[in-house]
Amino acid sequence: MLPDLTAIRTEYARAGLDESDLEPSPTRQIEKWLRAAIDAGHPEPTAMTLATVGADGTPSARVVLLKGVDARGLVFFTNYDSAKGRQLESNPRACVNLFWVLLERQVRVTGVVEKVSREESEAYFRGRPRESQLGAWASEQSSVLAGREALEARLAEVRARFGEGEVPCPPHWGGYRLRPETVEFWQGRPSRLHDRLRYARTGEQTWTIERLSP
Repeated sequence: MLPDLTAIRTEYARAGLDESDLEPSPTRQIEKWLRAAIDAGHPEPTAMTLATVGADGTPSARVVLLKGVDARGLVFFTNYDSAKGRQLESNPRACVNLFWVLLERQVRVTGVVEKVSREESEAYFRGRPRESQLGAWASEQSSVLAGREALEARLAEVRARFGEGEVPCPPHWGGYRLRPETVEFWQGRPSRLHDRLRYARTGEQTWTIERLSP
């Protein structure tokens, strides 16, 4: 039996967030906070929740891993034929959220998603562990499986096909880049009076910064 969930509370009091603390660029600020999470030994510091919307208007969310961040945006990789890939094909707008509970911080990014270049996808794929490379070929991501045995059989087929040779990047697999339009930085504060500072894009590389009520 669960305990009384209404009685579970955490008082956030580690730090505050002031406008003067922020970098001019939101992606630089993401890099700064991500570095702090890595240095703090945060578990899965690159894990982020990706929210997409299907053609029928139904929202979906799942955790993916952030694999690149620069002035152009945030990069993650997946199967293009997966549920998220199909949703992004019909509606390329998305939102991601990174939450570093040990630092009492989160970042929310909204914007438009586009595929990265094939060269970028292949370069990243070459650096993956071999078993992950084989798995990308074996898994028809988001499709219904008859059982675990069916997946293991597909993996055995793929392993036999490539033998000890190089495993190429599948044509249906690659990266996406989320180009930010708004980026909100949230720092937990006592009494739920959190600091919320939001960047809003005004030009190709220009932003306004606004403080939001908690």
